Amino acid sequence: MQLKPYSSFIRALFFGNYFYGICAVALSVESAFQLQVALNPPAYYILIFAATVVYYTKAYLTENLSDANNKRAAWYVKNYRWVYISQIILFIIALLCFILLLNKTWQNIFHISLIEWLLWFSVPIVAGLYYGIGLANFKNFNLRNTGWLKPFVIGFVWAGTITIYPILFQSLIKPLHFQLTTFEVLFFIKNFMYITLLCIMFDIKDYATDYNHQLKTFVVRVGLRKTIFYILIPLCIIGFGTFLFYTISHDFNSARIILNAIPFILILIVAYSMHRRKNIMYYLIIIDGLMLVKACFGIISTLVTF
Repeated sequence: MQLKPYSSFIRALFFGNYFYGICAVALSVESAFQLQVALNPPAYYILIFAATVVYYTKAYLTENLSDANNKRAAWYVKNYRWVYISQIILFIIALLCFILLLNKTWQNIFHISLIEWLLWFSVPIVAGLYYGIGLANFKNFNLRNTGWLKPFVIGFVWAGTITIYPILFQSLIKPLHFQLTTFEVLFFIKNFMYITLLCIMFDIKDYATDYNHQLKTFVVRVGLRKTIFYILIPLCIIGFGTFLFYTISHDFNSARIILNAIPFILILIVAYSMHRRKNIMYYLIIIDGLMLVKACFGIISTLVTF
């Protein structure tokens, strides 16, 4: 009985998508350390946290929650009023932080280049298309309905938010024109592949539902074993391989290389374990937890000197 308060807190943390907000902040901080740029103001990270939670929770407040066998849906039904109020509060917080940051940088916005505008808007546009276009002729158009494309869309939105935005905002503060370096491109690819892998692993959880709804995810198309050995593992190698190539060619110390390799090794271990179905909390705590693990090891790797 004593574990119930902790159990309720953990369910709220993960079912309510607050953990995603924490991961978005942690990965944004990791990018600042890895790319050797200054940390942004606190309002920036509060905005990232609040916007991430609001974005992810939107789907669960607007979709069908009648599936009694879905623990997350049942949690939303039970806590709907509380979650709805939380959404309003977080939206207001995000809006206030946005206004505060805009007030500090609005004069520099007029000097942004076309490439910088494209980078700023590419993430929210793709994120919006993920949920769909609310026009009469495009009601059924959303990138979530394209099963094989969905993990890459999510990977792009996350990689853009945690990799490109921190340095774009720094360029806006100084102000300096954003110049994409080789290391930043490879770091973006690494983050993109890492998040995409986690999304494919999450599709394994939804295999039965996706199959019944004829959503052609990788696991529905090719099966569990082929998804693990022919998709997850190769993408994992590509994702870390791009980063490894740069670190070795530019004489990064061995400790930094090893620490950055650990999250990818853990992904391989977790991916191999997924040939057996797990409950939803396993996917939320272990798979989503790999994002926080990556951020922690990434930050630590920049601090070691041996």
